[in-house]
Amino acid sequence: MALEQTTSTTRWELYRVLAEPVRLRLLALSAAEELTIGELADLVGESQPNVSRHTQALKQAGLVTVRKQGTRALVRLHGGVVSDAVVADALQSGRALAEEDGSLIRVHDVVRQREAPAREFFEAPGEAPTFDALPPELSAYMRAFAMLLPSRGLAIDAGTGDGALLDVLAPAYERVVAVDRSRAQLDRARERVEARGYGNVELWPGELDDASLVERVRGGADVVFAVRLLHHAPKPVEALQGLARLLARPHKGRPGGALVVVDYARHEDESMRKVADVWLGFDEDELARLAKRAGLAAPEIAAVPPPRRGPDAHLPWQVMVTRLPGA
Repeated sequence: MALEQTTSTTRWELYRVLAEPVRLRLLALSAAEELTIGELADLVGESQPNVSRHTQALKQAGLVTVRKQGTRALVRLHGGVVSDAVVADALQSGRALAEEDGSLIRVHDVVRQREAPAREFFEAPGEAPTFDALPPELSAYMRAFAMLLPSRGLAIDAGTGDGALLDVLAPAYERVVAVDRSRAQLDRARERVEARGYGNVELWPGELDDASLVERVRGGADVVFAVRLLHHAPKPVEALQGLARLLARPHKGRPGGALVVVDYARHEDESMRKVADVWLGFDEDELARLAKRAGLAAPEIAAVPPPRRGPDAHLPWQVMVTRLPGA
């Protein structure tokens, strides 16, 4: 906005608007910080209706902008007006008035007062948190985390069970295919999907080596998760080969999809065979050999913490991340 180029009538109107000391102080305060009408009223010692009236006159003259946020109106100096000599002089006069009455130095304290309700709210005692429950903000956290992933088009949850992993995958990936051969387990996963409103999750009944599944995900997955699946597999190498067929292949320098296996480390608890465990976990070297025999690249393997409770909370857990070889 170039006030210098307005008509003489408008210039006289500008002089009239700037002839009011309260408006000069409001101009200076709104130049120091974007402030609400209530905050300005507190600073200049005027009623909110009176400050609103003066602010409206400044706005009509193009000197301030007013931004609505809910029921609040925030006022700030229009950035383009300071080059006008008349406005610059008025702003200097307004600062002098605001310094004299102490309102300018109080701006910082007024802004800090915005934190007071939040401080009071978070300092108040609340209900004890339930750390075993998922945080209601998990979807937002995972969506933010997904922005760090290089590829997030398709994720596969192999052996999804009741779909617990979907709470992590669905917010992070554009499309998720959850596979399980148990209809009963898929029904439980479906309940989760419907309750959470995951519109990007497809439930797939059947085996991992079904040709129809491989065809369904042609082009390959960016990630395939196999959580507590390998120790149930009669032939772990064949299970890994089946999982590898679902991965995106390396292409033109891109690494292709990642296979993430979360399973037990070697343990001696024979009672786990009662829950259909074929293998009592795998030690790190054994897991690496299985991956190599399945035609996968050298894996990265690390221990991970087990759940805090449950039938396998006492067992050691580990994760293996591997890919198809080549680049």
